[in-house]
Formats: sequence, structure tokens, C-alpha cells
Amino acid sequence: MQAEQCTDPVAYHGEGPVWSPAWGGLRWVDMLAGDILSLTASGSVTRRHVGTIAAALRPRQGGGAVIGVERGFCLEEADGTLTRLGDVWTDAGVRMNEGACDPDGRFYCGSMAYDQRPGAAALYRLDPDRSVHQVVHGVSISNGLDWSPDGSLAYYNDTATHSVAVFDYDRDAGLTGRRIFLRLPDDEQPDGLTVDAEGGVWVAVNGAGEVRRYSPEGRPDGLVQVAARQVTACTFGGPDLNQLYITTSRENLQPGDDPLAGSLFRADLEVAGQAVRGFAG
Repeated sequence: MQAEQCTDPVAYHGEGPVWSPAWGGLRWVDMLAGDILSLTASGSVTRRHVGTIAAALRPRQGGGAVIGVERGFCLEEADGTLTRLGDVWTDAGVRMNEGACDPDGRFYCGSMAYDQRPGAAALYRLDPDRSVHQVVHGVSISNGLDWSPDGSLAYYNDTATHSVAVFDYDRDAGLTGRRIFLRLPDDEQPDGLTVDAEGGVWVAVNGAGEVRRYSPEGRPDGLVQVAARQVTACTFGGPDLNQLYITTSRENLQPGDDPLAGSLFRADLEVAGQAVRGFAG
């Protein structure tokens, strides 16, 4: 299946798409510009600057959003007011990169070093009481994260491992029993991911111009091709949650190279996604 382009190349490094009825549709980030983008009903794009980095976001149950920013978290109120929480670390060479909420309303966001040095990053969890906990350490490029429909499994990409990991998940125990769900060739980069309502895992393969679906057993059983190589992330949206929205990046590309990079793409599918999990704080 070929995804259709639904915006111009509006982002330098598009990432983290999220569909929420509370927002009236889709938001995603132009990460390195520090901007949150919104797709309007007419197909135009609006942009809001929130900081040096806008890494990831999820809706808050009371309205607004939780946002991963350069070295921590920011809360958007229902009226749009931004409240910045304190920095989680002091190393200016490390930034937040990607995140998601667990079935119990806690927001996770993982980091990476600007120079991508191995082991410099971690995965953090922001609880509703605004406390922050490091839940995975020794990470290189913390990326896609999502849960199975029953909430018992969490799938996670540390891009540098060229593999998708799976954890067992429990509210009290957290993420445990990390193991390999699937391994990609060494020349392929697993980036963002999302899990559909049937438990299929959709992985954005950066550099390949593809989003691939894997069955809950790890078998490849679906493919969406994208007319931009640097595919970064994907999410389900639309009224029936059967439209796969895909973000792409122009990072490190020369002018004229991969001309549709930075655009948002969409594919209509027969399988539906899960409703977004929001932040309880």
C-alpha cells in the first residue's frame, strides 16, 4: 500500500503524531524547531512554539497536553497556558526524544544524546503527582513506545539496537522482563511505533520509506510505503481510527534531496488503532 501525502513538507524533523478527539484531530511535533503542529479540518497546518525541543505529547484527561521538552516535561492547561516542570538532568548534550502514556495514565518520555553516543540516555516516567522516575537506563536513542490492547505488554524501540523490545507491564511492577520482539537488519533503523486494536505492531523504518506491521507473534504481515525515506513515526486517527498518519523528516538532507521529506502522510487501512491513552495529571 502507498501512503498519500496530506501536507506540504512543513517540518524539518516531523515526529510523534497523536490523534485526540479532545484536540479535534491530529497533532505532531517539529521536534528540533520546538513546535507543535496541528492539522485543521481544512487540511492546513497551524504551529505553536513550546521550547527549544518539542519531543512528544499526549492529551491530559482534564484538557490540554503533557509535552516532553528538551530536558524534562511541560504541562499545557486547557486554556493553552504552559507550565514548565524542572529539568530532569543538567547535561546539555542530552535531549528528550519520544514518548507515550501507559494504561494507568503515566507519561513516559525517553532521551538521546545529540551526538547519539551509546548508553547516554534513559526512559523516564512522569506520574500524575508530577514526580519523575527513571525506568530504563543505558539507552542510546529512546524511540517508539506503545502498549498492547490489554495493557499487559509494552513495545519499545532503542533505535541503535536495530530491534524492537517487548516488556511485561503491571501498574505496580512497571516495565519488566525486557526481551527481543523482533530484530531488523543492521542497516535498518526502527523509529516510532504504534499498536493496533488487534495487537499488531506498526514500526516506522527510518531510511527505508516504510511502515511495517508485525503480528503479535512478530511475523511481518503488512507494509505501507511512503514517498520520503526518513519515516519517523506513525499513529492511528480519523473518526474510525483506521487512518494511519505517518511523519517524516528532512534532518541532515541536502536541498532538493528527497523533496517530500518533512511532509505528513496518511494511509487508509482495514484494521483500526487504539484510542489514545491520556495523562492523568
